[in-house]
Amino acid sequence: MQIAGIFLLPNGTFFVELLIVFVLLFITSKFILPPLTKAMDERDADVRSSIAAAESARADAAEADDERRAVIEQGRIESREILTQAHSAAEQARSEAQARAQLEYDRIVTGAAGEINRARQDAIDGAAPQLGTIVMGVVERVIGRQVDMSKHQDLVDGAVADLHTGAASSEVTA
Repeated sequence: MQIAGIFLLPNGTFFVELLIVFVLLFITSKFILPPLTKAMDERDADVRSSIAAAESARADAAEADDERRAVIEQGRIESREILTQAHSAAEQARSEAQARAQLEYDRIVTGAAGEINRARQDAIDGAAPQLGTIVMGVVERVIGRQVDMSKHQDLVDGAVADLHTGAASSEVTA
C-alpha cells in the first residue's frame, strides 16, 4: 500500500500557496490599500465638510429667519406707532375743526341776533311816528267820530314809549 498522503501533513504545495497568500497580502497592503484608504479618507473628509457646511447653512438660515422676524416685528411696531400718530392727528384736527366751527357758529348766531335786534329797532323806529296816526284813525273808526290828535298826543307818546320799552326788554331776553 501506498501512502496517498495524509491531508493533515503539509506538503510542498501548501507552502507555495501560503507564500503566494503572503505575497498577495503584502502587495495589497502596500499598493492597493493605501489608495483605497486615501480615497475613503478623502470621501470621509468631504462628507464631514458637507455636514459642517450644512450645519453652518442651517445656523445662518436660522439667524436670517430670526433677523427677518425681528425686522417684521419692528415694522409692525413702527406701523402701530404711525397709525396711533395718524389717529391722534386726525382726532386733533377733528377737534380743532369742531372748535373752529363752533366759534364760527357762535359768531354767525351773535351777528344774526344783532341784525335781528337792529331790524326790530329800525321797524319800531320807522313805525313809531306813523303809529299815532294809525291808532287815531282806528279810534275814529271805532268811535265813529273825529278825534283831535293834539289833545291825545300824550297818550300816543306813552304808547310809543311803551312800545320802545317792550322792544328793549325783548332784546335783553334774546
